[in-house]
Amino acid sequence: MSLRLYTRLRGVRLTRDGWWFCTAGICLFFVALNSGNNLLYLLLSMLISLMVASLVLAEASLRGVVPRRQPPSRLHAGAPFLMGIALRNDKQRLPSFSIEVEDLCDDKVVDKRCYFLKIPSGRTQQTAYRHSLPHRGRYLFSAFRISTKFPFALFRSSRYIEHRSEILVYPALVSLAHWPKALTTAVGDQSVMRLGRRGSFHALREYRQGDDPREIHWRSSARRQRLMVREHEVEAVQQVTLYIDNSLPVDKQQDREELAKLEKVISWGASLGAFYLDHGYAVRLCVRSDDPPLPLLWSPASLQKLLTTLALLPTVSPEVPFQKPPKLPSSAAVPIAEHGDSLVVIRSGAQPPREKHIGHVVEAS
Repeated sequence: MSLRLYTRLRGVRLTRDGWWFCTAGICLFFVALNSGNNLLYLLLSMLISLMVASLVLAEASLRGVVPRRQPPSRLHAGAPFLMGIALRNDKQRLPSFSIEVEDLCDDKVVDKRCYFLKIPSGRTQQTAYRHSLPHRGRYLFSAFRISTKFPFALFRSSRYIEHRSEILVYPALVSLAHWPKALTTAVGDQSVMRLGRRGSFHALREYRQGDDPREIHWRSSARRQRLMVREHEVEAVQQVTLYIDNSLPVDKQQDREELAKLEKVISWGASLGAFYLDHGYAVRLCVRSDDPPLPLLWSPASLQKLLTTLALLPTVSPEVPFQKPPKLPSSAAVPIAEHGDSLVVIRSGAQPPREKHIGHVVEAS
């Protein structure tokens, strides 16, 4: 049964109070029919008018109500978040009362509801519900179900409003108990034999026109009776190559336990990449894939590219080779060290790859 047909058939549903109300009305109908008492007929007509008024007012309250979704900027698997819901009343005169909004994710109703007591005409009100998505990847929020029991709580009138939003959930960033050896070494910068304005001290020389006055060494200038400026060596950003083993044997690709271990591998890889970028490293990401690798990531602003790649990372067989590391840019605004550490993240109990260029092995446990 299609969603449209289902909503047409189930747009109005009796509440528990409505069932008691209808039962009392049916009993009153048979009593009035047997006795022929006009007062009972009058009372029955009042009950029917209340039911009709309830349906009409509920329909008027739902008409012209437009919900919108306001997702957060970044979501991680398993982490709770607040999904913003904005409800706008497009009616020119009539307000809407007692509106409940339910979100649909992958054609399933989210277990949290948003409640709006009153929405004046031409106004927008906002609220949020707390939710979490268990796995990384894309999620499709397809529609809203808005409903109301206004005014007498005899019926729950509802309707579906299609509103599609595709949300990307990044891998979980875990707090690791210990870091690999590469993380305990000096992080950030490495000096190269080039002169620049920042870095380790290189030498003193006489001031020339165009030099930065902030680099004047006043003590040496006073001693030599002429202006002397400091020269520095350019600092090169260290780089690390991060290999993430996203492979599983074909006979284990449906095993929940092995898939959970693979998700830990991806979470560890995302956490290591975030740590390196935050501490000034340039990161080269390599996974098992036939697609070309990501370009060099060398600033915290590149973290989104890393997380997006890992959020959509598929499971492949061990026969698929690792990507070749991307080449270092020949002309970069920031010099990058030619040599760096390399790590491979594997699942617990798996055999590390035999590539000679891989240095440290990190077992996600």
